[in-house]
Amino acid sequence: MLTACLAPGSSLGKEMIRTPADFPVLGEFEPLLEKVMLKDGGPDESLATVVAKPAVAALIEKHQLKLFGGPMVGAVTHDAAKIWLRTTAPATVDIELTGKTFTGKTTADTDFTIVIDLTDLSPNTQQDYTVLIDNEDAASGTFRTAAEPGEGEVLKVAFGGGARYNPPKERIWSTIAKRKPDAFLWLGDNLYQDEPESRSLQRLYYYRRQLRPEFQTLTSSCANYAIWDDHDFGKNDTAGGPDKFKPAWKLPVWKVFKENWPNPAFGGGAEQPGCWFNWRQGDVEFFMTDGRYYRDFKVGKTMLGPVQKAWLKEQLAASTAPFKVLCSGTLWTEHADKGGKDSWWGVPEERDEIFDWIQSEKIDGVILASADRHRTDIYQIKRPGGYDLYEFETSKLTNNHTHNTRDKALFSYNKGNFYGLLSFDTTVEDPTVTFECITIDDEVVHTFQLKHSQLRMPAK
Repeated sequence: MLTACLAPGSSLGKEMIRTPADFPVLGEFEPLLEKVMLKDGGPDESLATVVAKPAVAALIEKHQLKLFGGPMVGAVTHDAAKIWLRTTAPATVDIELTGKTFTGKTTADTDFTIVIDLTDLSPNTQQDYTVLIDNEDAASGTFRTAAEPGEGEVLKVAFGGGARYNPPKERIWSTIAKRKPDAFLWLGDNLYQDEPESRSLQRLYYYRRQLRPEFQTLTSSCANYAIWDDHDFGKNDTAGGPDKFKPAWKLPVWKVFKENWPNPAFGGGAEQPGCWFNWRQGDVEFFMTDGRYYRDFKVGKTMLGPVQKAWLKEQLAASTAPFKVLCSGTLWTEHADKGGKDSWWGVPEERDEIFDWIQSEKIDGVILASADRHRTDIYQIKRPGGYDLYEFETSKLTNNHTHNTRDKALFSYNKGNFYGLLSFDTTVEDPTVTFECITIDDEVVHTFQLKHSQLRMPAK
C-alpha cells in the first residue's frame, strides 16, 4: 500500500525522505522501471507491458501493491469532485465517503488509470474518503468542497511550475500540503520529459513522481489542475503549430497527459485536442490556457489558436465570479525574457487583443498567473482607460537552475525553491486577493495584496 508510509496531510522535515533509497518502494522500482522501459524497452511502453516483466511482477507481489499512483483530487466544486488513481492491474475501484460509494474499473487502455466522479456532496465541508481496490483498503485522504457561489469564503490556491524530478527537493510537496491549500495549479514544466516521441519516457517520469510519498500527501488532500509548457509538451521553446494532428507526436503526448491528471476537461476533446479548461471554485473562476499545442509565432501569430481564443472570450464573458484568474505556462508581461520569443510578448497583437477585449466588455476582477521563468515575479501591466492587470509568476518548485531577477518587476526573487499562494477572501465588503511567495522551508518572503475595487473598470 503506497500511502502507508506517509498519511495524507502529514508533513516532512528537512532531514526526512529525500532520495529514492529512503523510500523502499520507490528505491526498488525507480532503477528497475528505468531499465525495463528505457534501456530494454521501446518508445511506447506502458504499465500494462511493464507489469508483465517478471522482475516488476515480483516487486509488486513483494510489496503487495494495489496502487501505482494517487489518489489525486481534482475538479472540486461546492457539490462535486473527482478522484484520479492508477492501479497495478485491471481492478475494481471503490471510493467511499460520507456514506456513499462511487465505483469504476481500470483497464490497460488508459494505463490502468481512472477518474471517478464524486457527486451530491455538501458544500464547504471536509470530505474524508477511502480508496478500495478489489474490495481491499488501499489509501485514504481528505479535501474540502468549495462554498456555494456567492456565499463567501477564504479560498487558498497554491501554484507554480519548474518541477523537474529532483529527490532532494521533492519535500516541497509536503511543505505546500502543510498550508492546506484548497487547490494546486500545475502551470507547466511539471516534468522535464523533452522527448515528445517517447511515451515510455513520458510515462516513466510520471510514475516516479507519483510514487513519491510527499507528492501523494499534496495531491490526495487538495484539488489539482494541470496545463503543460514546453518541457512536458515537446522540447525547449516548442511551438506545436496550427494543425490539430501534426506533427504526429502531438496527439500521443496529449493522450499521455490526459492519463495523468483529473482535469475538468482537456481542450476541446478528441476533435480539438489541447489542455485548456476553466472551472469555478466558490467566488473565483480559473481559466487555464494552452500556449503550446497551437502556438504559431511565425505565420499565424498566435499563442492560443482561433478555437481556444474564441472559447476564452466566450467563457470570460459568461463568468459571474468576482475574481477571474487567467493562467498561462509563460509570461504575459511585455518585460518577459528573451525579448518575448517564448512568451505572450512574442505575439503582442493577440495579447493586447485579449486585454483590450476584457476592457471593452467591462470584465472586472481579472488577475494573471504564469510560470516558466525560474524565479518569482510580480508585474503591473498598465492599462490606460481600464484597470491595471497584475501578473504573478513563479516557476522554481524543484529546479536547481535559476534565472536572474528582473528590475522591471514590482517584486522579483530567485533564491532557493519556492511556490506561490493566492488567498481570496470574499467574506469582506471589498474582497481581497493576497499573493505570497513561500519557500521550500515554509518561509514567507513576500506578501502582496489587491482589493477587488482595484480590479474594476473606472467610472466615467
